[in-house]
Amino acid sequence: MACINRRDFGLLVLRVGTGAVLAAHGSQKLGGWFGGGGIQGTTAAMEAMGFHPPKHSALAAGLGEAGGGLLLALGLATPAAGAAAAGTMAGAVAVHAPAGFFAMGGGYEYPAFLGFTAAAIGVTGAGRYSLDHATCHVLDRPWVVALAFAGSALAAAAVVGRRAKDQAAAQSGPEGDGA
Repeated sequence: MACINRRDFGLLVLRVGTGAVLAAHGSQKLGGWFGGGGIQGTTAAMEAMGFHPPKHSALAAGLGEAGGGLLLALGLATPAAGAAAAGTMAGAVAVHAPAGFFAMGGGYEYPAFLGFTAAAIGVTGAGRYSLDHATCHVLDRPWVVALAFAGSALAAAAVVGRRAKDQAAAQSGPEGDGA
């Protein structure tokens, strides 16, 4: 009788829990499930938060959360899943940062925790009880980890940077004189 490996079982629990939370949040954004605004509501929210183009931003956030979360839960393409979720959460951290750290005040505590957890799973790997293990890790190679996290970091920086630039331009007014 085979013994259950506690480390791999712990990774399974962490993956499924984190992935389910992320997937639920993403499904709110994409499909309006669980009381979410769906793609129209998320697009309006993205526009109000200064993300342009807002519909593309809404789709990226929803897919990063739902897709990344589902893949994390399954333990499939774990580096890419962790990177996608972490990159999406980096954008959420940027949105919540002006409110400070703690979630009670609207801060970035919660998205930061989800992002760091997703990143840790992506770097660590899914463990034995995963589709990555069942497929002999064809989508979980060291180069995939490096490529996924580099790509996600660049994408998150570009989106957050564009938002900051747009906000600065809006504050300076059309003449650039602060009017």
